[in-house]
Amino acid sequence: MAHELTSPVQAPEDLRRASSSSDRPGWWRDAVIYQVYVRSFADSDGDGVGDLRGARERLPHLARLGADAVWLTPFYASPQADGGYDVADYRAVDPLFGTLADADDLVRTAHELGLRVIVDIVPNHTSDQHPWFREALTGTGRERYHFRPGKGPDGTLPPNDWESVFGGPAWTRTRDGDWYLHLFAPEQPDLNWDNEEVRAEFESVLRFWLDLGVDGFRVDVAHGMVKAPGMPDIGHGEQARLVGTQQLPFFDQDGVHEIHRAWRRLLDTYAGERIAVAEAWAPSAERLALYVRPDELHQAFNFQFLNCPWDAASLRRVIDDSLRATASVGAPTTWVLSNHDVVRHTTRYGEGDTGLRRARAAALLMLALPGSAYVYQGEELGLPEVTELPDEVRQDPAFLRGDGQDGLRDGCRVPIPWTAEGPSYGFGPGGSWLPQPPEWGGLSVEAQTGDPDSTLELYRSALAMRREHPALGAGDAVEWLPAPDGVLAFRRRASGAGTGPWQGDLVCTVNLTDRPVALRAPGGRVLLASAPAPTAPAGGVVTVPPPAGPDAGTGEGADGAGGGALAGVKVPPPARESALGADPGDGTPTVLLAPESCVWWAS
Repeated sequence: MAHELTSPVQAPEDLRRASSSSDRPGWWRDAVIYQVYVRSFADSDGDGVGDLRGARERLPHLARLGADAVWLTPFYASPQADGGYDVADYRAVDPLFGTLADADDLVRTAHELGLRVIVDIVPNHTSDQHPWFREALTGTGRERYHFRPGKGPDGTLPPNDWESVFGGPAWTRTRDGDWYLHLFAPEQPDLNWDNEEVRAEFESVLRFWLDLGVDGFRVDVAHGMVKAPGMPDIGHGEQARLVGTQQLPFFDQDGVHEIHRAWRRLLDTYAGERIAVAEAWAPSAERLALYVRPDELHQAFNFQFLNCPWDAASLRRVIDDSLRATASVGAPTTWVLSNHDVVRHTTRYGEGDTGLRRARAAALLMLALPGSAYVYQGEELGLPEVTELPDEVRQDPAFLRGDGQDGLRDGCRVPIPWTAEGPSYGFGPGGSWLPQPPEWGGLSVEAQTGDPDSTLELYRSALAMRREHPALGAGDAVEWLPAPDGVLAFRRRASGAGTGPWQGDLVCTVNLTDRPVALRAPGGRVLLASAPAPTAPAGGVVTVPPPAGPDAGTGEGADGAGGGALAGVKVPPPARESALGADPGDGTPTVLLAPESCVWWAS
């Protein structure tokens, strides 16, 4: 290796044990899945681009963090017109990222660490360099794609008014005068899923990777594989704004569900609960739930939660709608705050310290909810969006096709920092394909490890507790509790016996306001908090004795990090039962919740 790693590939026995929960039946229902954007995670060979070998060497970080699975973005052979989402060969690894042997090694190492492996599959479109499309340009096999004659007397107008997600028309004209459909970049022609050869080919591709040992697939553009008959005009400009707000002729067509059912049948023929996760933009939680019916895909990304503003009423509405819709079909809800396509939530929620406070609180809220949670690389470090990138280094097609007006994705893809120093802060032995800001060193894994107040140790503690506490993860409901305006409060009921000191129910309180809020103490100790532990207002009493045995609850996780002084905080039980957030007027202890913070309480 060209550079020294901070963590060995061979993880110690405690890490292998800590990640073993992914072996249990239904593991995916409450799994924490860590997204690796391969080109920005770890570079093993010094070319400035992350690769599979680098990702494999950093897998112990995921195990130590407490993840159950890793999701890898595309590493297939590709011209890289859209970060690998333009695939030229679905059975080959692009030399930029390594070899098929490297992929095999990564899967085996992940399994040794107790981590499942989810890989991206891109079925809506191929690269324009895929052999099928190159044949189609010569007139052979055009039925695999969407070729149409143009409109107008000489066919110089596109076949309809559809727009590309990346800007501009969704059609490009070929030399022979016909047009082909591409809902994304021109280098990404859409496949025709009415064609049986297309369906058979992708089932073969799925089997190829399942036979190699992967545990499932993240299905890119799962909502876009089928187009409405006749491809009617939409009659609306700026169509990208309509995505996820209504059913469109090219998105969320009912015909996609037949394809997903066929894939589910294929997955069910393999041992070990192999899964599929839909990236599906649907106009409502009810429409999204159609993708995760018992005979379809296992999970679907919850973009309503990701897009929800920092507002108590809005968050509660999204949480309720999501849980209700997925429970109606017997599926788990997913929760996600960031990914490789959106501005990092630390920046979306506000600038500087405000954004970080809210991001930490949102993380504890997300991890307290029932269902599966997704963590995007670097969010466990509290990384902000990199907003100052020179135009000449940007590679996002949305930026290049939008005249610089919509470059929203390069800033969240800047390679993450591992060490406090070095040419790329431990990302690799050389530079990085996108420049890293100077503050990256202070936010690195090395800088935050062992600091009880760091965002990394907060995530480690939360994921360790989520794995062991009987009220977290599993289930499909929350019990809302009365709370002041701007505060969310809910109870998670224990579903069985916990491990270690974790027993009983759990209450989660989130103060979304910018001021301290007084509320009645839930009656137990503070297990974890995203900000300084709750304090006593005038007339209230909060005692903070040192932890004394397992009943006191150290809050310690796999790394001995228990949120620093946040663990073991004891709150005297109330003199009598009263609603959380009520003002009983009888001396019942109350606490002050810090602004923009989340607290987990034993209850």
